[in-house]
Amino acid sequence: MGRKRKGRDISGWLVVDKPAGMTSTAVVNKVRWALDAKKAGHAGTLDPEATGVLAVALGEATKTVPYITDALKAYTFTVRLGQATNTDDAEGRVFAESDLRPTDDEIKQALLPFVGEIMQVPPKFSAVKIDGQRAYKMARDGEDVELAARPLWVEELVLVDRPDPDHVVLEMTCGKGGYVRSIARDLGEVLGCHGHVKELRRIWSGPFEAEDGLSIEQIDEMAKTPALDDYLRPLEEGLADLPELKCTPEGATRLRNGNPGMVLASDVEYGDEAWASFDGKAVAVGVYKSGELHPSRVFAG
Repeated sequence: MGRKRKGRDISGWLVVDKPAGMTSTAVVNKVRWALDAKKAGHAGTLDPEATGVLAVALGEATKTVPYITDALKAYTFTVRLGQATNTDDAEGRVFAESDLRPTDDEIKQALLPFVGEIMQVPPKFSAVKIDGQRAYKMARDGEDVELAARPLWVEELVLVDRPDPDHVVLEMTCGKGGYVRSIARDLGEVLGCHGHVKELRRIWSGPFEAEDGLSIEQIDEMAKTPALDDYLRPLEEGLADLPELKCTPEGATRLRNGNPGMVLASDVEYGDEAWASFDGKAVAVGVYKSGELHPSRVFAG
């Protein structure tokens, strides 16, 4: 018989403004400790040197993580022009340099093909798996890493500042699986001057914004006290991108038992994914069919 995990059965989201120099896993562990929570996870890894919103799911909210991971996200990042690094960020080794510095107009024109459905090759130093191994581990061992291009939806990519000839600040809104480091690398190649990410900040992720996030210092100050609980946001916020269907009392009972349950009429169409609520609380996520929700995920009542 396995050991039972200790901690409180609490559910919800805690939004953290992650500092530079800390891994996403370390943030989750900090939050779990501070709230004495049994279960915690996060929606979308940030590189250790990146800052910004990291939404930490607790308890039943971990079942909604895929919907935040799939949601649109926005980043601001600074590209250092004139240098290519082996990691595509400032932590890596510079292996190519150029004295060429494009104009603002040239940069704006070069950004246009990066908007919409694009194909993107992840950085060699990334967590993508090749034959069961992480690419970054293979790259560190000196192996030749060849990663396949993968599709990415880029909603918007714009130039927001040019502090000096060597640096350009961009803002990007994109879908799941985007690598900002790849954008910087590829933009540098298109412009013929090389480039890598110098600074990166995720400003929002789905319904969660960095400006609403707690700092690690604040979490430490409120750790193990009811004051931190007050910052928990309901798990339902993780379902913001799905339509909500209200269910009947009988429907709620059936759904909680893993069976299709009756929901009230709405604008959703047959086969759409949605979530059912009863008295404002999430009951289940599933597929809508002929007046019923067929559950794929059920939340504890």
